[in-house]
Amino acid sequence: MRKYKVLVLTDHRNHSDQNSIYAFLQEMIGHPCCDSIDVASRYLTENDAFFTQLDFEDLFVARVSEEFAYTASGSFYKENLTKVDIRSFDLIFMRLPRPVSDEFLLALSQYCQNAIFINDPRGIIECGNKSFLLEIEDHCPPLKLCKTKEEVMDWSSKFDIVLKPLREYGGKGLLKISGDILNDGIRNHLTSQYLDNISSLLESEGYLAMKFLKNVVEGDKRLLVVDGEIVGASLRLPPMDSWLCNIAMGGRSVFTEPSLKEREMVKKIFPILKSKGIFMCGIDTLMDDDGTRVVSEINVLSIGGFPQSGKQSGQPVVLNTINKMFKYVNQYGNK
Repeated sequence: MRKYKVLVLTDHRNHSDQNSIYAFLQEMIGHPCCDSIDVASRYLTENDAFFTQLDFEDLFVARVSEEFAYTASGSFYKENLTKVDIRSFDLIFMRLPRPVSDEFLLALSQYCQNAIFINDPRGIIECGNKSFLLEIEDHCPPLKLCKTKEEVMDWSSKFDIVLKPLREYGGKGLLKISGDILNDGIRNHLTSQYLDNISSLLESEGYLAMKFLKNVVEGDKRLLVVDGEIVGASLRLPPMDSWLCNIAMGGRSVFTEPSLKEREMVKKIFPILKSKGIFMCGIDTLMDDDGTRVVSEINVLSIGGFPQSGKQSGQPVVLNTINKMFKYVNQYGNK
């Protein structure tokens, strides 16, 4: 059985003991297909050149052992650092949170052409942008990419909408605009003023405008999809008097099962993702106004919730994911 050298790229500055990376590393280090694991954090000053100046010959890593775990000081990322050649690794596991520039991802992909990425940086660039939902809009609420204030005002005159920055995550930067507000001259003016404040980003990249769903309080379901299979699912419920379901925004997570429709959607959506180099992702669904689930977001960079889903379901979600990961690497490496 072939063994693989694994590199994990992350940023530990905002980690907690609930971050999925620790469950992944602890399970992976003992896997029969794993030769070694090294982890490099963007938070270390030693790695500034690598992450900010694209000097890929200058990367410092810490070796992962069975004792590797979360600490408030991040000590395991800092001790016994060694400089490595990133091209010596077989598998590069991307656990970097945003912000990550397209320039960095593209350059990394080009520099490490012989490595197997999970996920492929080029796929992250395309599928990690919220405008990707327009490619699968048949499975989503009504959507529109808006790049002017006038487009936002026109779209929101049809129904309440949520404006989503294309590259943010975790519920950051979301703005709900109500059609009722737009019918009020005074508040309409205030909305127009707010849009003036975000005009530079609106005009340069745009915002994804999505119809606001009245059933959002029934929860945001996270489907953990690995190589086309749903390995786990959690329902994230918003706090009292809020419509934001993100855990970072005060939501809570409970066990759930994917519906038949969600399984059918994944079967149709994942081949598109896989063709772009996406092996694992988090697909989020909301309850549509007609009572069926629709896709609201796809996460492809630093996907969370794996150990929590395993704890809720009693299933070895992390181990199943790692088994699929090395099976994928074996298949890819033998082509």
